[in-house]
Amino acid sequence: MASYKGHLSHVKPVPAPRQASSPMSPTMYAEANRPLPSQIMAAAAAGMSVTHQPGTPMSDAKAKTVLKEAVDAVVNSFAKHSHGYGRVNVVEALQEFWQMKLERGADLKNGALVVYESQPSNSPPYVCFVSLPGGSCFGSFQHCPTKAEARRSAAKIALMNSVFNEHPSRKISDEFIERAVRDAAGSFQGNLADADNPATGIGAFRFMLEANKGRTMLEFQELMTVFQLLHWNGSLKAMRDRNCSRQEVLAHYSHRSLDDDMRSQMALDWIAREQESVGIIRHELQIAERELESARLAGRELRVFKEKRDILMLALSQIGPPESLA
Repeated sequence: MASYKGHLSHVKPVPAPRQASSPMSPTMYAEANRPLPSQIMAAAAAGMSVTHQPGTPMSDAKAKTVLKEAVDAVVNSFAKHSHGYGRVNVVEALQEFWQMKLERGADLKNGALVVYESQPSNSPPYVCFVSLPGGSCFGSFQHCPTKAEARRSAAKIALMNSVFNEHPSRKISDEFIERAVRDAAGSFQGNLADADNPATGIGAFRFMLEANKGRTMLEFQELMTVFQLLHWNGSLKAMRDRNCSRQEVLAHYSHRSLDDDMRSQMALDWIAREQESVGIIRHELQIAERELESARLAGRELRVFKEKRDILMLALSQIGPPESLA
């Protein structure tokens, strides 16, 4: 590990070749037969999503109905056990839930404050995002005629995920790790024997899970967001090109939070890319906005999609007005 600090302290992300399809699509990875940890973790998170229903696909209308019923059931159950019977103020209930977690000893570095962000709009449908104390992000998943309704919709899906995340099945245990690694190996046609080798994608995934034993899937997903963004931004490829091992990269970034410094650096990398390929930021922004919209309407955790959009918008704002990109 002596060389790890030397390798990583001078890493400046190098733009990876960009393609038109979704950045997180498995077909985009250069090493299709050796998936990166971020790819494996993204698939694992999707498989553990509250709203993910394996089996026969359902229509959009049916999926939205099922999602609304699930959200209402969890919210009503929480209301019954917390407040007795009667209508619940879901915004207050979500804040109360996280306040209770903090009082019971949860490790919340920034306190229990739940933060709402309304998407600028002069007419319906209105959209609202909510960020939970740990960093997870959810959004209004219904057609909302008012800003208040959009806030309630976002709070509902966030409360459902917060409550469900407390279930023992969401804790990373030895049994969970074995199942997740087995599923990941099967999904990517990998060799299960590679799980014992941290230099492989499957092995790195197992290493990450082992290091986060006892945490919940939401907590793990927050950590995973950093690696997904590093992959999307080309930083992981740059570190591989500098002969940094996966173990070194994982050890370095496992304790890094996604902060303004990291976002600013990624925005600068995209500005440099724009100088080499005019229009790349707008192209990536369109992709990020489509991903964010699709995930929001499906009731999924949104942070990685929202961070992509925000980083690209930051880069765009630093370049100048739209006319300068024409």
